[in-house]
Amino acid sequence: MTDQTTPAVFERVLPLLSPAPEHPDFDGGYLDLLGGHAPKPSGPIQSFWESGAGSACYDHLQSVTRRALPMWYRLPTQARPPSGGLVLDVGCGPGNVTAQLGRAVGPAGLAIGVDVSRPMLARAARTETADNVGFIRADARDLPFPDGTFDLVTSLAALQLIPEPYEVLGGMARVLAPGGWLAVMVPTPRGGLLHQAAKLTGGRSGLKFFDAAQVADSLRAAGMDVVHTHRAGPVLWISARRAA
Repeated sequence: MTDQTTPAVFERVLPLLSPAPEHPDFDGGYLDLLGGHAPKPSGPIQSFWESGAGSACYDHLQSVTRRALPMWYRLPTQARPPSGGLVLDVGCGPGNVTAQLGRAVGPAGLAIGVDVSRPMLARAARTETADNVGFIRADARDLPFPDGTFDLVTSLAALQLIPEPYEVLGGMARVLAPGGWLAVMVPTPRGGLLHQAAKLTGGRSGLKFFDAAQVADSLRAAGMDVVHTHRAGPVLWISARRAA
């Protein structure tokens, strides 16, 4: 049951959760499944992005980057969201990518954004919530959905800051329906300037760096039967299909 303070989209979201909360918390305009419990940030960069000031900076920076360099954010052709499909966006931040996915799947579809930052999600809920777009505060390492729920799972410019990213990748693969696609973009390819800077700080930045072959092996082990990786400028794209 929902009431007048509950975004209408959650009438569609709540039945997908496993388990569904007995007393859903929508005080921030999003569904908060963590309450006072939250995973420890991976480092100072993630801590800043999770703050109020950081969420505002991130929103502006991502907006500028998406306009200036749209090819970095363009989903691989094989991983485009299907009309009427269910889509999950992990590490959704201010929600603009989630909203774009919602427009792509149309009114019959549903796009759900997951993040851990209250300021990010408050911004997303305020500006991007729609009848088919909703946001959840949850730990990316413990996605609150049963196996095989989604037609497409995305994560753009987030996985490099989430603790235990390979565990997150496994969870993203788990919630994909057979034949569904995973699309991940990380702006920290090995050998780049960010990688060199992180090495100088002794890893204290919290940034993770990904080897394409290692990512492919981990996804195949998680049940993906097709895996593609490619670089576009200073970003690494990973797309994979769940075995049918």
